[in-house]
Amino acid sequence: MSSQARTPPSWGKLALSWLIWACCALTLGWALDRSARAASASGGPAGLGIGLLHGALMPMAFPGLLLGHDVEIYAASNTGRSYKLGYTLGVNACGAIFFGLTFRRYSRVRRRLQADRDATSDAPPT
Repeated sequence: MSSQARTPPSWGKLALSWLIWACCALTLGWALDRSARAASASGGPAGLGIGLLHGALMPMAFPGLLLGHDVEIYAASNTGRSYKLGYTLGVNACGAIFFGLTFRRYSRVRRRLQADRDATSDAPPT
């Protein structure tokens, strides 16, 4: 069983990865702002579905807020408990997906590193 040394990602790949994440976050933040403004302009109160959408997109509003944009992250005109329930479920689902994928990736990397260490420790000394 041959073990090839894995090289860490280059700074260019890391920068590109961060740039892609930032663009996705800005796009989703823009979508959140547009949906919140559309919900407030429609005249009707936002319900469970809009609450789920706003909650799921709320973390993506952070870059827009950092850049000084006034991003609406909560519909002022809502149905009350059902909107708040949807908002809370959306935030938690977004967090569970994000952190679940992050921890899954790190556990996979940790297993690879452990396998590499085990392979090099089992090799006869040269």
